[in-house]
Amino acid sequence: MRRIAGRFARAEPRRRVGKFIRGLLADLPRKNCWTIAEWAGEATPDGMQHLLERAKWDADAVRDDLREYVVDHLGTEQAVLIVDETGDVKKGQATVGVQRQYTGTAGRIENAQVAVYLVYATECGHAAVDRELYLPRTWAEDPQRCRAAGLEPDTTRFATKTQLAVAMIERFCETGHTVGWVTGDEVYGGNPALAQMLAERQIGSVMAVSCRTEVRTAGGKFRVDSLVRKVPRTAWQRMSAGGGAKGPRHYDWAAIDLLPEAVAGVYRLLIRRNRTTGELAYYRCFSPHPVPIGTLVRVAGMRWRIEETFQAGKGLAGLDEHQVRRYTPWLRWVTLAMLAHAFLAVVRAREHRDHPVPDGLIPLTCNEIQRLFATPTTPPDNQREHRLHWSLWRRRHQARARTCHYRRRTATP
Repeated sequence: MRRIAGRFARAEPRRRVGKFIRGLLADLPRKNCWTIAEWAGEATPDGMQHLLERAKWDADAVRDDLREYVVDHLGTEQAVLIVDETGDVKKGQATVGVQRQYTGTAGRIENAQVAVYLVYATECGHAAVDRELYLPRTWAEDPQRCRAAGLEPDTTRFATKTQLAVAMIERFCETGHTVGWVTGDEVYGGNPALAQMLAERQIGSVMAVSCRTEVRTAGGKFRVDSLVRKVPRTAWQRMSAGGGAKGPRHYDWAAIDLLPEAVAGVYRLLIRRNRTTGELAYYRCFSPHPVPIGTLVRVAGMRWRIEETFQAGKGLAGLDEHQVRRYTPWLRWVTLAMLAHAFLAVVRAREHRDHPVPDGLIPLTCNEIQRLFATPTTPPDNQREHRLHWSLWRRRHQARARTCHYRRRTATP
C-alpha cells in the first residue's frame, strides 16, 4: 500500500482503498461494493462506490506502480511477457463493452465483456501488469452509448485485440524495462503488425499460429500442417514445456528454419506433438540471435501462465466479479484486483525464496496465502448489530429499487 499511497491526495480514499484491496482478498462468497463494505465494517457501500466512480485518483498511475512492484519482486533476465484476452459473461446491454461475442470463459458466443491483459512471468511467479478493455465496433462508433458509459466519444476509437496488445507491450518497453520474449495464442500469432513490432524492437517471440498459416522456407512456401510431414523422425526431440499439475509436460518438438523477413534475425517454425494423442501445435518464432530449441520450448510453455493468472485473479481477487456499468469504475476495479493478485504472487515468491519447505508439505500457493490472509475486520462485540444493520440497509435499498423499477415500467408505453 505504501507504493500506491501517493496516488491518493486525501486520507479518506487512501484508507478506503486499503480496505477495498483487503476485501478483494477476503473469503467472501461474492465480491462487490456491498459485500466488501459490509466486510470492512462500513455502514453503507456509498464510500466504496465513490472510490470506484467519483473519487480523484488515476487508475493508470496505480497500474504503473503495480508494474514496477511486479518487476521489482519477480523480475529476472528470463522474463516473458504473455498476452491474451478473457471474457466475463454479463446480462443486459448497458455495461461498457458488452455484446454477443466469443469468449473462452464460456467456450462459445455469449453476451460478454472482453478485456486484453499483459502478464509478466518468470520462474519466480507471474502477475498481470496491464489491461485494456476491448470495445466492439458497435460501441466505439456509437457516441451516445459511449457517453452513457463514461467514455469520451471524441477520443474513443475502435481497436482490435491485437492493437491493444501492441499498445500494452510498447507501453511496457517505453518504461525502460527490458524483456527477452513475448508469447501469445493464435489470435496474436497470426497478426503481422505485432510480429513486425517485436522484431523491430529486437524482442524474441514464440507465437502460436493456426495449421493454415503459410510460411516461407528455402524449399518454397508451405502451410505449416504440410511441413510437419517433411520432418524426419530423427529431428523430433522429447522435451518438457515446464511443470504442470501432474508433473513435467513432456512433448515431442521439432524446429524448421524459415527464410528471413524484413527485419534481420532468426526465424523458425516450432512444432509440438502430443506423445499420446499425436495432436499438433505450431509456433512461429523470432529471435535476434540464434538460440537452442530448448529456449523456444521454455517460452512456448510459459504461455499457460496467463491462464493460471486469470484463474487466480478471478478465483482469489474477484477480477471478474465487478458489478459496474461505466468505464472508470471497471478500470479501477480490475486495476485493484490485479494489484491484490500481484500481492499474493509476490508473497508466494518471497516465501519460496526465503523459507525452505519442510518435509511433508507442498510449497505455499497463492490459494493458501489468500486463506491465511483473509481475516474479518468487524469487532466481535458488535458483529450482531453490524449484520442486522446491513440486513436492514439491503432491504431498504431493494425496496427503493423495486419501487423505481415498477414506476419506470408503468411509465413506459
